[in-house]
Amino acid sequence: MPGYGVVGPAEGNGLLPWSWADAHLRASHDYWVATIGAEGAPHVMPVWGVWDGAVLWFSSALGSRKARNLARDPRATVTTDLAREPVVVEGTVERTRDGAEIASFLTEMNAKYEVDYEIDFLDPEVNGTFGLRPRRVFGLVESDFTGSPTCWEPTP
Repeated sequence: MPGYGVVGPAEGNGLLPWSWADAHLRASHDYWVATIGAEGAPHVMPVWGVWDGAVLWFSSALGSRKARNLARDPRATVTTDLAREPVVVEGTVERTRDGAEIASFLTEMNAKYEVDYEIDFLDPEVNGTFGLRPRRVFGLVESDFTGSPTCWEPTP
């Protein structure tokens, strides 16, 4: 982060461990999904989601702006909902129609949000189930702004 006075990885309190990012991704109640519109303008909306340790899963009506944007351009950025300790994930989103993946996501979502949606809630002809695979992940802790910024590049 040139210009922000951020110290190097061996200075200050040091880089954040991946376990920190993983915990924040699992705990976030809402995720802000940023997609790219047809004219190149960003579009941002909150969603419920589930981080499984490798993929961030969420759903959206196929007619929604974000789903239409993702069908056109699968690149997206997602952030957690804790602004003072954000985790920002950049990557590519894929829509799944695989029944086992959809059922797994639904089970995790029902448990996380204490709801009891039936499988028809995620009917792939109406609501898309999407998975964001990280290409780059960024995190920081506001109370250690100069010492904590960390970037991870997970291996595929």
